[in-house]
Amino acid sequence: MGHQYVLSPGEYPDYQYWLGINNAVRSCRIVRHVGNSWRMKIWEKPNFEGESVELSDNMPTLHERWQSRDIQSCKVFEGAWIFYEHPNYRGRQYLLERGEYRRYSEWGGRQPIVGSVRRLKN
Repeated sequence: MGHQYVLSPGEYPDYQYWLGINNAVRSCRIVRHVGNSWRMKIWEKPNFEGESVELSDNMPTLHERWQSRDIQSCKVFEGAWIFYEHPNYRGRQYLLERGEYRRYSEWGGRQPIVGSVRRLKN
């Protein structure tokens, strides 16, 4: 619960280097399935219905390739991905690892709006 930050290997002298809200970290975990290939498919409706598109690269502005900002369901086939609430990798982040997400609440989303998508690299 709370704010999420995905940190790549490196040094972070204080929380401001990872754009943290404050210096309190209550939990952390290792991200699995970070690899050398990425592939996922997104759908406009829950349960993998409606229009869909397959992604294999970063999308700083998802709307350029996807007619809607809404993503209701998703399947991650390879790699790990981060959904951002706003374009250009801003706003709330949602980490998606390999698996199926039948509705946005399953990846922790409060609403189905996604503005940008980034592959998670090791």
